[in-house]
Amino acid sequence: MRVLLIGANGYIGRFVADRLLADPAVQLTALGRGDDADVRFDLATGSPGALTRFLDAVHPGVVVNCAGATRGGARELTRHNTVAVATVCEALRRSGCGARLVQVGCSAEYGPSQPGSSTAEDAVPRPGGPYGVSKLAATELVLGSGLDAVVLRVFSPAGPGTPAGSPLGRLAEAMRRAMQSGDGELRLGGLGAQRDFIDVRDVARAVHAASLSAAQGVINIGSGRAVRLRDAAATLARVAGYGGALHELDGPPGALRPAIGHPRTEAVGHRVDALGHHRTDALGHHRPDPLGGRGERTDAEHPAPAPHPYPDGCGSWQQADVRTARDRLGWRPRIALEESLADIWMEAACRI
Repeated sequence: MRVLLIGANGYIGRFVADRLLADPAVQLTALGRGDDADVRFDLATGSPGALTRFLDAVHPGVVVNCAGATRGGARELTRHNTVAVATVCEALRRSGCGARLVQVGCSAEYGPSQPGSSTAEDAVPRPGGPYGVSKLAATELVLGSGLDAVVLRVFSPAGPGTPAGSPLGRLAEAMRRAMQSGDGELRLGGLGAQRDFIDVRDVARAVHAASLSAAQGVINIGSGRAVRLRDAAATLARVAGYGGALHELDGPPGALRPAIGHPRTEAVGHRVDALGHHRTDALGHHRPDPLGGRGERTDAEHPAPAPHPYPDGCGSWQQADVRTARDRLGWRPRIALEESLADIWMEAACRI
């Protein structure tokens, strides 16, 4: 099977490339903006015609798109997440290769959900910020393209390679600095959300399975379990061997929470020890929504969730319903969050 992978150098794309290369039946070609790509092509500025000519020459059976931007303003996010996907879809429509498209989407497309609920693929998307809007627009382009295509809506990825600027990455870095300086306490802000974490290696397995399947439409990829982010922080402290006290910085209800690892001059909320409950702020896909999600609309019979002062615009709770992935892809998550966090810490500790 000849696979064209777009975005092989990204956080998810690197693991997808490793997974596909491990399959002896796959011939992999990487397309991207970097010098180490097999073929250099910028989806945000390149023409569909040029990409069509390349597709006709390579004739892949599957195109996997892991490319996109997670940070920046609305204009940049639209260019890299929406216009780029429009280019891929148009090139595939023009091409004679007949390739299947596997598009990597994001749970930010759903926006806030009710605490305690599991979000299924038929939920009405209400993204809470420009990142989610740009990814949702890309999904709609794929679904309306008429192509043999599937969109994997990935919930909160974690594990090796987690970006240092993400909440879990910032938490690990703050803990590393505290241990390096011998600081016996660590003050953390933005610890209010619950998220469905999924190891990036499990995401790569899902992409591989989707490439081989005939499934179409949207499929959630998550663990199926929301984790209180303060608990994730406590687990990270345990695997790191950090014996100091962890203090949570609380802000007024609905206010933008301070970032992880704020200076010790900030006001202190309730104290939480390293083995107790801990929370971190949300995924960190893009910059915080300055409106704090106050423009979010919901049906009258479903009261609006609490304002979502988190960078991913998804409020205080997200949990995936992953039954479709099990039934249509034969996929289940394998890697526990503790292992993902241990790998995050291992990378952070190497910077000591």
